[in-house]
Amino acid sequence: MSASPYPEGTVRALLATELVTEATRAALLARLEPVVHEPAYFDAATYELLRTVCARIFPQPDREEPIELAIAIDKRLLEGRSDGWRYDALPPDRETYRLGLGGIQESAQAMYQQDFTQLSDQQKDAVIQAIQEARAPGAIWETLPAGRFFEEMLAEMTELYYAHPLAQEEIGYVGMADVPGWSRIELGELEPREPEKNAEINR
Repeated sequence: MSASPYPEGTVRALLATELVTEATRAALLARLEPVVHEPAYFDAATYELLRTVCARIFPQPDREEPIELAIAIDKRLLEGRSDGWRYDALPPDRETYRLGLGGIQESAQAMYQQDFTQLSDQQKDAVIQAIQEARAPGAIWETLPAGRFFEEMLAEMTELYYAHPLAQEEIGYVGMADVPGWSRIELGELEPREPEKNAEINR
């Protein structure tokens, strides 16, 4: 992700105010804490594959410590949680991820004769794009719709990424500060607590 056009620290400072409910503050501050995670649902190799896929879909070159997306996916699948719906073309979530990650590995081997984690960034992106466009090679994609799998995986990663305070800070999102409500709702109007973009930013 490129540098944010919003002042650094705005969301984190807002979390300390009375504009945010205690429950929301606790949840978001917890996401700022460093996490040491041992894979619980996936085996170590599959978990590392998932982390590598996350890193290509949501690259974060400007962060010393990237927002880890694979942790929440691993925990969710271990607990058997879901968002309550799925495409009828896809099996249940656990099976979808098991097959889909296996399909990514198959495609990497078919296209470049290496495991996905060993590919260059350009090669990884080519594999991911082939899956997104439902043209990736591999026997698994004959039974699991590649495009639908990619869509589901991308949606979950996106939700996880923008649930993190640092990602919210990146786009100037302060929707969690809703204790006083919202009165300035016309185009271009900002509440006093909403950060304004920097006039200039080095990219």
